[in-house]
Amino acid sequence: MTADVPRFRNIGEAEIGACYGLMRQLRPHLASVDEFIAHWRRQSAEGYRILALWQDSGPHPGPCALAGYRITENLVHGRFLYVDDPVADAAERGRGYGARLLGKLKAEGRTLGCRKLVLDTGLDNYLAHRFYFRQGLLARALRFNIPL
Repeated sequence: MTADVPRFRNIGEAEIGACYGLMRQLRPHLASVDEFIAHWRRQSAEGYRILALWQDSGPHPGPCALAGYRITENLVHGRFLYVDDPVADAAERGRGYGARLLGKLKAEGRTLGCRKLVLDTGLDNYLAHRFYFRQGLLARALRFNIPL
């Protein structure tokens, strides 16, 4: 029997809890599935969406890669797709899931009339930098912030 080929799924209320474990790999400060769902509900009301590569069967059914994203506009980029939370399961890396996910997000952005796909990553996240460069993304800015 061949392994399940993950398929894209737009995450809704029924699946969001199943995404917590994977999202927590990227956002370890999320203390519980309830906290994650509460964040998702608030952000979804403002246009936040989650796209996942989902395995229906096999040793690890559920999401193997996902990205939280939103469509927004500003004077710097025009209309763009912003990727908030891109993550591939650490146990599943190297299978091309991240590249498939970014490709689907690029296509989604084009379909929705976006001029760019934009994301931020930590300055010390070297492995992600290498991955993003391989996917054709370029570092074009340095973001500054301060806690309020």
